[in-house]
Amino acid sequence: MSLSHIAIIADIHANIWALDAVLQDIKRREIQQIINLGDSLYGPLAPVETAERLLGEDLLRLTIQGNEDRILFDPSVAPSPTVTWVKKRLSEAHLTWLNSLPTTAVLDDDVFLCHGTPESDETYLLEEPSIHGSTLASAEQISALLGAVSQRLVLCAHSHFPRTIQLPDGRLIINPGSVGLPAYQDEAPFPHKMENGSPHARYAIISKDAETFIVNHVLIPYDWHTAARIAHENGRDDWAQWLALGRA
Repeated sequence: MSLSHIAIIADIHANIWALDAVLQDIKRREIQQIINLGDSLYGPLAPVETAERLLGEDLLRLTIQGNEDRILFDPSVAPSPTVTWVKKRLSEAHLTWLNSLPTTAVLDDDVFLCHGTPESDETYLLEEPSIHGSTLASAEQISALLGAVSQRLVLCAHSHFPRTIQLPDGRLIINPGSVGLPAYQDEAPFPHKMENGSPHARYAIISKDAETFIVNHVLIPYDWHTAARIAHENGRDDWAQWLALGRA
């Protein structure tokens, strides 16, 4: 897979309206390859439509598995009401697809993909969460979490927060942000929130000029009012606020 010009998406969370807006922008820019870093179908929105869109997208070259993909088929995870709601709508083919996805991947020997960290889909690679929000992790913390990963470019997701970080050893780490959920609250490893401050869909574009990676973080407007309304109708007023405001 060439990295001459590629779109990186992540954390769609069943938001078909945001996904369609992002796909439209990618095609407008004539980008020919898309990588998806996971957490695609979990959310009180449109999981079936999102699954079908992804499965039918010719530009999508690789999808890896996120933690909230895994919980949809992992029998050891106690299902929440939203997990149950989503699973009732997805087909066996959709769940089989999620289960078949790799948890990490390497492209062109020089690019490493993970959802959270190389060892955990539930751990933030670039952020230190706290009860007040999150701060950027130190270079030493990030390097420790990367472990033996030697690739010059690392693509991660999970925090929903777009970042480009360069380590002292030259490794570049990119989180494209979330396509479909600009803010959220979580209880693990302790209560904390992540918020981008606006409801836009987010993705990243990476190109390579000789030996240099060029990164463009993109914010896309879409019909977030409809997404928020659907979340409200499906019993998730918290999601409705996150979607409409980008704040938790």
